[in-house]
Amino acid sequence: MHKVELSYLLSPRRGKDALIRNPMMDILHAVSEQGSISKAAKALELSYRHVWGALKDWEQTLGRSLIVWDKGQRARLTDFGEKLLWAERQAQARLAPQIEALTRDIERAFSTAFDDNAHVLTLFASHDAALSALRDQTSAHGLHLDIRFMGSVDAMAALNTGRCMMAGFHVRAQPQRNSAAAHTYRSLLKPGLHKLIGFAHRHQGLMVARNNPLQIEGLADMAHPGMRYVNRPEGTGTRVLLDDLLTEAGMVPSDIQGYDNQEPSHTAVAQAIASGAADAGLGIEAAAREKGLGFVPLVQERYHLVCLKSELPTLPVQALLRELQSDEWQVTLDRLPGYSGERAESGKVLSLRAALPWWSYRKEKAA
Repeated sequence: MHKVELSYLLSPRRGKDALIRNPMMDILHAVSEQGSISKAAKALELSYRHVWGALKDWEQTLGRSLIVWDKGQRARLTDFGEKLLWAERQAQARLAPQIEALTRDIERAFSTAFDDNAHVLTLFASHDAALSALRDQTSAHGLHLDIRFMGSVDAMAALNTGRCMMAGFHVRAQPQRNSAAAHTYRSLLKPGLHKLIGFAHRHQGLMVARNNPLQIEGLADMAHPGMRYVNRPEGTGTRVLLDDLLTEAGMVPSDIQGYDNQEPSHTAVAQAIASGAADAGLGIEAAAREKGLGFVPLVQERYHLVCLKSELPTLPVQALLRELQSDEWQVTLDRLPGYSGERAESGKVLSLRAALPWWSYRKEKAA
């Protein structure tokens, strides 16, 4: 059975009908009405050569004849050609309401491109509930965030290769100079090249079953026999955080059953625990509450946004900064479980060296 592919055109105005146009069907209609290929070509404002060649190409593609090619006779459609036109009329009539709705949805989507007051900002970022809430808020004000969630490392790599305008990542509120986080992000961020923007404070901790029946209090409990952990993939900020916490607790990955069991997002980790496939996993409080789980807070994090210095003055970035500094955003942030707008410096351009004091290692090497 042959398949159907849909396409569309952008034009200043729509035609008289809301049909989905197809060049082959238009030519078949014209041939049927005009009785000759030359008259059909004239009616469609196309050359005879174009129409004749198109019909031959379609016949070869479909493996069927469309036109009865008798010299000196009135051009007419084959039985197959007539059935094609009948099938198209049936489909167009049956689907007219859906076609009209789809057309209007596409027009509404493209209206943003023609609105000089609207902006689109591409943001690759570590999975975060607050970013989804921000996208909803900014969209109503004409700023459309094209967010693609991925690991923090991949997000910043995408920023540095020009695949996005902004990236999002997270570190502990008091980042340590010799931590795994410092080792991971130091080479990806450069003072003078990047600009750091405050976004939010949030809690990360262990998501556990409702009411915490296993009485899990921290990572050390995950080393007990029978405990099942679910992890995040390498390259995510949460995996980097876990490795730092293990080091501080004097533990190694092999101490945790399930360290190699990975899920792609906080929500997926929460679902694994809610389904009984695991006992605990590191994640954000918002994801735990959404699935009705218990939550054992371990650390407070600062979630940062980062862009190239050259992008800071652009209209989309400036529009985002205004949104982050608004009272509306602070109210939204404070309502999210595990988040806080207080002292988060949302929308403020921060000193990279002050917020992430890792580059002082150069001074120590020179000493």
